[in-house]
This record gives sequence, structure tokens and C-alpha cells, in this order.
Amino acid sequence: MSLKRWAALAAPVLVAGGVLAASHAGAQEFLRFGPTGEGPSQARSGGYDRSFIREWQANPPKGYPTLNKANLEPTRKAVARYEQIVATGGFPLVPQVEVEPGMTDAAVSVLRRRLQRSGDLDAAETNYPEHYSSDLVTAVKRFQASNGLAPTGVVDRRTIAALNVPSEVRLAQLKTNLTRLNDLSGMVRKRYVMVNIPAAQIEAVENNAVAMRYSGVVGKPDRPTPLLRSTITDLAFNPPWTLPPTVIKEDLIPKGRDMQSKGQNVLVKYGIDAYEGGKKLDPEAINWASNRPFQLTYRQIAGKENPLGFLKINFANSESVYMHDSPKESLFGRNFRAASSGCVRVQNIADLATWLLAGQGTADQVEHLRESGETRTVRLRRPVPLYFAYVTAWATPDGVIQFRPDLYLKDGVGKVAAAY
Repeated sequence: MSLKRWAALAAPVLVAGGVLAASHAGAQEFLRFGPTGEGPSQARSGGYDRSFIREWQANPPKGYPTLNKANLEPTRKAVARYEQIVATGGFPLVPQVEVEPGMTDAAVSVLRRRLQRSGDLDAAETNYPEHYSSDLVTAVKRFQASNGLAPTGVVDRRTIAALNVPSEVRLAQLKTNLTRLNDLSGMVRKRYVMVNIPAAQIEAVENNAVAMRYSGVVGKPDRPTPLLRSTITDLAFNPPWTLPPTVIKEDLIPKGRDMQSKGQNVLVKYGIDAYEGGKKLDPEAINWASNRPFQLTYRQIAGKENPLGFLKINFANSESVYMHDSPKESLFGRNFRAASSGCVRVQNIADLATWLLAGQGTADQVEHLRESGETRTVRLRRPVPLYFAYVTAWATPDGVIQFRPDLYLKDGVGKVAAAY
């Protein structure tokens, strides 16, 4: 189902950083590091068209800029609201019962009270509190969207986990993130790119408005994407891939040793070249059981098997990370997108490249480079500021309070806020 068709059929819901309409508030399998499932909890397969999840997550609505100073006062108000919620008893615990529109279950009445407490549902009286009615479906969609989940209206395990993050935890996150927002919003310029790591989204911002928002893939919890502030300086089209240290240590060498024990060669199979002192080595001469592989440099030529795809976005940093394309489009349609070794993959990266090249290059020229496979580096005439930020809780001028999973446990509230 397309987004336009869904929007025509569904009730208005919140979107990334704002509202959609008026509402209440193979050959490289081991090197691509793609998600192998739906994240910490598996979503159920029935009750909705799963292609909707893929389309929603891969093509997020623009919404409001996360780092905008205009979000500070709404976030302060959100802190005050959650202080009141905590003081008056917090949220009821939603039972671990998955429900779909039209169902009747005792768990629905608890769900109703939970959403009323957070303001996602009007506190209107009903004669059928255990029936999952249309007004409650709209509230669930609203809640899902403001928590970074595709608004399906189906209360699956991931949604239940988000609903059951205690109000005290949400309050602590809002306070922590208010400090982050206050610091970060004072840094940003009129035109910049921001990666919100917990949201796994990228914003291209100009004049306090989101020009484009992209789905992203960020680092796994054990290989986190670093926080940083830098400047995008050049675009490398159809680049060779120099394997970063983490990939060499954690993936290539273990794979090389395993394959060597079976009489196979990892470099030959995956089309990777090894270098020592700038000299290309014979792949059959490398003993993967020794320490020598740790001292070598590895590179893969440009092509469809190259995990960088057709574009790598370069910026100075001490962490050996970058932003890049991905040959595996399906990664961007997952709810859970913490799946890389620290670099950030960008959906629709050709559009971002065109935006970065404003006044210097066109969409047709970018597409030509994609189709031709020509390796070329283009230096930006106007370098663009870049921020890798960690924002898990904030509010926007329309009064919507947004939460995202505490992916790397940086909020100091334990694992409960990372469970979805």
C-alpha cells in the first residue's frame, strides 16, 4: 500500500518531529552487517500489510528539525507535563497481549487508560472499554508514530514495550535531552546535516526547516556510531572501500581463519585486495592464523558488491566513520536499524548528494555518475556542517512529545527504554 493511499484511508497521526495532519498532539553477506530480524522484539506478521512498515520507515515525513531552538520551550513544557503524570501515579502497565482493530479483550481497557494518561487519547467515556474501537486505533497510531514506530494500529510486542516504559523513565529522558538540545541547538547553522542516532534518521536542514529527511542505518549497540561535530567536504562517487579497523578485526580476520580451515580464501571469495606498505599481496600467501593479517590494509574495488554503494560522503573525524549508500535497500525499511559497524547508511542518498551540491551540480549529473560507475571525487564549494547527535526525547512547537529508543543506554535509565 502506498503512503498516499494509506494517508487517504487512515486517521491523522503524528510523524517524525511533527504531524501529518491536524491531531492532538549474497557475495557480501558477512560484510554488509544488515539487520537479521526486526530488532529486540519480533513484530507479528498478521493484521496489517507489512509493506506499509517498509514504506513508512524508508520514507519518513519531513516533520520539524530536531535541533531547532524552537523545540526548547515545548520540551520544557513536556518536562512539566511528565512531572505531573509521575506525581499522579504514572502509567498503568499494559498486559503482554497483542491486539488488532476490532478485537475485544480485557487488555484493551488498560491500553485505553495508558493512552489517556499520556494525552494520546481523549478521556471520553465509553460503554465498551474492552473493545479496540476506531478512536483507540487512531490513538495507537499517534503513539506509534511519536515513538518512531510505523503507525500500523496493531499493538504488537514492540508497541507494548514502548507503552510500558515508565513515566519516571520518560521524565528523566526529557530532562537529560533538554540539556542536550540546549547545547546542540546553539551550535547549528542555517544549513546543515544532522544524524539523530537513536532515531536512525538523517535531516538536511535549511533556514530552520527540514528540506529532506532520510531513513538511515546506524551502528550496532556493540559498534556504536560516535557522537561528533564535523563538516562535509567532498563526495566520493563509486569509491573503492578501505575496510575500517573494526571490520578487519571483528569480521574479516575471523572469517578468514574460518575459511582457511576449510581450504578457502576469504579475499578471493569476496574480491578484496590486501596491501602491505602499499604493495598488493598474493591472497594465497596470507596465513590467517598468524598475526600478520592485523598489520595489513584491505580494499575492495568499486562495484555492485561494494558495501559503500555508489556514494561515500566524507568528513574529517577521528573515528574512521563516514556516511554512504547501501546496495541492500531493504535495510532502510526496518523498524530496528542499528546494524552497521559505526558508519551511517543513507536511504535515497542521491537526493542528499544533490542537496549538498546545490549551485554546483544537478540531480541528472548525480544520476549519470551512478549509472556510469565512474569513480570520481567532488569537493564541495560550500562545505556543510554535520552533527551526529543522540536525542531520544524532545517536543516540537505543535505540542507533540517524541521518544526514541535509548539505543546505546546513554540516558542513564537502564535497559527499559531500549527494549523496542
